[in-house]
Amino acid sequence: MSVRKRAALHNLGCKVNAYETEAMQQLLEEAGYEIVPFEEYADVYVINTCSVTNIADRKSRQMLHRAKKKNPGAVVVAAGCYVQTKEGQALADDAIDMVIGNNHKHELAALLAEYEKKQCDAEQKPARVCDINSGAQAYEALALSKTAEHTRAFIKVQDGCNQFCSYCIIPFARGRVRSRAAGEVIAEVQRLAENGCREVVLTGIHLSSYGADCGDDLLHLIERVHEVEGIARIRLGSLEPRIVTEEFVRRLAGLPKVCAHFHLSLQSGCDSVLVRMNRRYDTAEYEESCRLLRRCYRHPAITTDVIVGFPGETEEEFAATERYLSRIHFYEMHIFPYSRREGTRAAAMCDQVPEPVKKARSGRLLALAQRMSREFREEYLGEQVTALLEEPFDFAGESYMTGYTETYVKVAVKAGKKGPNEFVTGRIEKCLTGDIYLLVEF
Repeated sequence: MSVRKRAALHNLGCKVNAYETEAMQQLLEEAGYEIVPFEEYADVYVINTCSVTNIADRKSRQMLHRAKKKNPGAVVVAAGCYVQTKEGQALADDAIDMVIGNNHKHELAALLAEYEKKQCDAEQKPARVCDINSGAQAYEALALSKTAEHTRAFIKVQDGCNQFCSYCIIPFARGRVRSRAAGEVIAEVQRLAENGCREVVLTGIHLSSYGADCGDDLLHLIERVHEVEGIARIRLGSLEPRIVTEEFVRRLAGLPKVCAHFHLSLQSGCDSVLVRMNRRYDTAEYEESCRLLRRCYRHPAITTDVIVGFPGETEEEFAATERYLSRIHFYEMHIFPYSRREGTRAAAMCDQVPEPVKKARSGRLLALAQRMSREFREEYLGEQVTALLEEPFDFAGESYMTGYTETYVKVAVKAGKKGPNEFVTGRIEKCLTGDIYLLVEF
């Protein structure tokens, strides 16, 4: 009786990477591998790398070396964006046995089988890295039939980006916009629904560009997903503010499964900084998008990203951003100190902001984010809401189940009647602890 080979996977980076890591795991399971936690001894380690910043590159290398240290005889596979942007470094790294760039992850199981056959006489490290920017690349066929999160599944529907923001390496790592066929998306959503998934999140590298390469559009795709039986909630990944037109919001608001939870990428609340970033909107356009959402939805959760300390950002520009963020009043903000990324235009810009200044400014925005988030959640005190339960939680000697409302407020309900993947309706009574609010079931 043969012993099954053990494989461990680790993901770095965005939700698209997380989706691809789950898809690679399922490919290995289908090939007969036993999947084990990354901290355990394995025969194969797959690290799906990130390259969004220089720090991400370093973390990717560290995880690859950690895997090789766990089992020097294991096959260590470096996949994804770090490999795509730093192929030469990856090939020269003794900790890496196999290199798989973007658009070749679906070949993982076949490449491992080929490697095992040729390992003894191999003269060259196996590598599959295409010219991702050739313009001839098709959407890579990866799919899920189940998800590690039983209540919520991230569905990758799009890859690549044509925006070329001055600070961003992603177009060079992911290539041009490529959309997944709508029929394939619907088929995957149906499979997940049949396996008990109640909520899907449509995601991509530049989600708003979905369909730009094939005559379709994101709104049409959402409407088709909305028709799938068994799916009760639809969330959307990061959107560009310019897609949020009056027609877009009106049609979206007519789809009751779509959650009033929108992530609109901002990056700066100062127009002069947005120009240097090569963002394709201004603060007035962004504010109008928020106004449209708030007109059509009673209390939408609007979240965003902000880069602090972009090259040349003056105290006046930062102050303008701080005032703007306070006025828009976000539910959540992800604050990122600017990280110089080799290969981007911003890396060569003059007036790089010193690290202590970036740290101080980040601290101010983090404090603002915490205050606004608390104020948003507190508006639900005494309100009736419905939550999709996810996992158990113990606090002060009591057992609870936690879950999320439509607007992604985390709540806890006394354990007993309902379990994971079930909906519960009740009234939010108080803050239980941190950002978790007590829901008293009706």
